[in-house]
Parts: sequence; structure tokens; C-alpha cells
Amino acid sequence: MLRSLSRYWWLLALRGAAAVIFGILAFIWPGLTLGALVILFGVYVLIDGVASLVAGFSHREENGRWWVTALEGVVGILAGVLTLVYPGITAVLLLYFIAAWAIITGVLELVAAIRLREEIDGEWALGLSGLISIFLGVGLIVFPSAGALALVWMIGTYAILFGGLLIYLAFKLRNEDKLELKHA
Repeated sequence: MLRSLSRYWWLLALRGAAAVIFGILAFIWPGLTLGALVILFGVYVLIDGVASLVAGFSHREENGRWWVTALEGVVGILAGVLTLVYPGITAVLLLYFIAAWAIITGVLELVAAIRLREEIDGEWALGLSGLISIFLGVGLIVFPSAGALALVWMIGTYAILFGGLLIYLAFKLRNEDKLELKHA
């Protein structure tokens, strides 16, 4: 599994970069309308889902649990498509939609981190990104009356932290691949 993950480190880096860019855009335009937030979120989740799906299927020959990453990708793609097809959804529906996506994604990332704990040293980054995803989802459910600006800032902060951790893990895996090539 480590060999496969390190070979496709760039997919994690792509997911992380998309998350960081999304987070920065959310802070640059704090007065963002909910409609624009819906479109930004939909595009981000769609890109993230496609990257996860590709990563999952690319690991299917080396890893019997490739379906966890692929399932995370399917959830992301569905969330992105539904968000883009129905951009006029209400703020509360969007809030719960984002919350459900974050919780499901977080749980799947925790599962992956637990599975990787004996194979790489940086698995804590994936586990922490999973916890951050879960905390975002629970926070959105517990505080649904938060204003649109607070929602934008929460999602922006989450995206930057999540993306930064994925980029860290990607380069950690890239270095694992280089070490493996030197020893081969």
C-alpha cells in the first residue's frame, strides 16, 4: 500500500492544493454570497472527489481496501454534482449537506490513517485531517444558525488546514518513494 500511495503522492498534493485555494478564496471574499459559496464548494468537492476516486482505483491491485478511498471519491463527486445541479438550495440545506460530507469524509480518512499507521510515519496528518473534517461537520450541525460570514470563515479555515495536511502527507509520501528508489 505504501508503494502505491507514494507513487501517486501527487494526487494528495492536488487535493491539498485545491483545498488551500478554496480556503484562501473564501477569506479573500468574505462578503461572498451564498450562491457563490455553493458554486465554489461544488467545484472544490467535485475535484476532490475525482482525485480520491482515481487514487482509490489506482490502488486496487496493491491494496484490498482501495474501496475506502474510492468510496470517499464517490461521496465527493455526488456532493459536488448535487451542489452544482441545485445551486439555489437554502442556507440550512447547504449547511447540512456540507456537514454530512465532512463527517463521512472524516470517518473514511480516519479509517485510512489507522490502516497506514504501521506503514508510514506521517499517517497522523491524514488522521488529523479526518478529525478536522468530523469537527467541521459536527460544528455545522450544532450551530446551524451561524451567519453566512461565519460559515464562509469556518469552511475557509477547514479547507486551508485540511489542504495543508494533505500537502504535507503528499510530500512525505513522495520522499518515501525516493527513499525506496534509492534502496531498490
